[in-house]
Amino acid sequence: MTTHELYAQNPGDGQWQVPASGAARFNWDYDDGRDRLLALYQKGKDKQWDGAKRIDWDLEVDPYDPLGTPDESMALYGTRYWDRMTESDRGELRRHYASWQFSQFLHGEQGAMICAARIVESVPDLDAKFYSATQTMDEARHAEIYGRFLHEKVGMLYPINDNLQALLGDTLRDSRWDMPYLGMQVLIEGLALAAFGMIRDTTDKPLPQQILAYVMQDEARHVAFGRMALRDYYRQLGDAELREREEFVIEGCYLMRDRLRGTEVLQNFGIPAAEAAEFTEQSEFLHLFRKLLFSRIVPCVKDIGLWGERLQRAYLDMGVFDLGDSSLDLLMAQDEELADRLDAQRFAAEEEARAAEVTDAIAAGATAADG
Repeated sequence: MTTHELYAQNPGDGQWQVPASGAARFNWDYDDGRDRLLALYQKGKDKQWDGAKRIDWDLEVDPYDPLGTPDESMALYGTRYWDRMTESDRGELRRHYASWQFSQFLHGEQGAMICAARIVESVPDLDAKFYSATQTMDEARHAEIYGRFLHEKVGMLYPINDNLQALLGDTLRDSRWDMPYLGMQVLIEGLALAAFGMIRDTTDKPLPQQILAYVMQDEARHVAFGRMALRDYYRQLGDAELREREEFVIEGCYLMRDRLRGTEVLQNFGIPAAEAAEFTEQSEFLHLFRKLLFSRIVPCVKDIGLWGERLQRAYLDMGVFDLGDSSLDLLMAQDEELADRLDAQRFAAEEEARAAEVTDAIAAGATAADG
């Protein structure tokens, strides 16, 4: 079955072409670069992994509850539409929500792969080109993994959300070399990490937990890379150039807060668009997600030096200004530690199982010899 046949809504002709401009920059200086970036590049090489091997794809997934989604987290819960649904209908709704979420992850990872490749092409510094090359491979792996999960375990995809597509398009069309960093590494990656982390920390399903924990371990490096490169560059810019980038961040943050809500799912179930928007806006799950979303973005924006008066007012309006003092380093360290801890638990369980098999085999052999 082709991917096109699995879409819950028509994705169009299956391709999206974004006219891109900007210079491809070569650098003939092959001397050592910045120590921090080269150390990150080394870490990027050391931490490469194979999604076909590290993840246990033999784990079964119920397509009608792939994430263990509680009733209360769905926007229809408590409405007259929910009361009319059978258990089968509610399982189908869970399937659609999981499909929508992981489809946006999948499309976003393809966008991240393209943005990372653009950074390799356009960034002037060779150390940044080196690291971006490792990130391009990371994002390819993530797209592969999310695509496999949707194909094999859920059996359904959704097209890219219009507003995520708009933000990606704005990021890719800009000819300035730093904009793929700002749009992808800061805004879209911040959005993704909030969504990944919320599901990772609440799901009781081992396969999506593995996928999200391991992807987030990679993303911790990517955010660190964007912060290093942009912090160094933005120190050199004048007020007018900084204001242009702050306007891009403000517009992107409002768009992500107000438009990425999954109303397409409810409309697929026959809910009128206005009611779908109302139900989603009232969802406690959405309010929690928005708080987590900005916990990643606001401290990063402040750290790279985009903290002008208009941007601060926008964050005050959104109620997230205080998050600027959050420790992004602590969040990233936790993402890495959780993946390592999951690996340790999995491998310890496998070792115990192997030891039990050996003990059983020895016992069986001894019994046969006695007989």
